[in-house]
Amino acid sequence: MENFIPDMYQRSIYNIDYEALKKRGIKCLIFDLDNTISPINVPVPDKEVKDLFAELNYLGFKIIILSNSKKARVEPFKEKLNVDSSYHSHKPFKKKYKKILRIYDFKDTEIACIGDQLLTDIYGANRMSFLSILVNPMSNEEYLPTRINRTLEKAIFKILAKRGLFLKGQYYE
Repeated sequence: MENFIPDMYQRSIYNIDYEALKKRGIKCLIFDLDNTISPINVPVPDKEVKDLFAELNYLGFKIIILSNSKKARVEPFKEKLNVDSSYHSHKPFKKKYKKILRIYDFKDTEIACIGDQLLTDIYGANRMSFLSILVNPMSNEEYLPTRINRTLEKAIFKILAKRGLFLKGQYYE
């Protein structure tokens, strides 16, 4: 169950202390796309996301969108946010994470993964020993595979709460 516990938990991507991450030695931020950066029904990034990513670029982070979505969904965000991306990433499998380590020459201690799902984002990051940051989903509208994952996620949240390991809504850094 430890692999489902995020290292950090924040309300949204806008509540994360990125300067503190920088001080911890984080150089690369891997963001999930759907319901982390943007709701699934929004086809391009809004001004708030653009402003945040501009600030993160200014702080010197390498930013990568790692999504299980299709290329057509990911590309507009890649282009408008001026970041690298990977689509059909098959999270939580390790292949794309390992590719990032190889291409960009980062150490596992220099990467933070930010996402809204325990079963894909947090589990994948923890399996790679990356810093894992859970955020709340931006919307209740989700793709079918995510809805299935959410059912399993609810059971995991219950087990973690029962064991006193994680409580939804109690944010921490």
